[in-house]
Amino acid sequence: MKAEEIRDWDEVEIEVRLKELREEKFKLGFQLSMMELEDPNLFRKVRRDIARLETVKKERELVAIESDHLAEGS
Repeated sequence: MKAEEIRDWDEVEIEVRLKELREEKFKLGFQLSMMELEDPNLFRKVRRDIARLETVKKERELVAIESDHLAEGS
């Protein structure tokens, strides 16, 4: 998943995907701790995808705050 793809999504899609990835991360973390995870890089990939989603979400929040601030100033 790339950040450019995520930027095309709406807020609902991002939230749904975040929830899914967090659940998957929990399950993978448990498997990793029990030495049952076949591909340890999968845990890293999920973690990075969550970070990308959170980053895009935060960018949107900052843009909204900035536009509100500029609207009040004019």
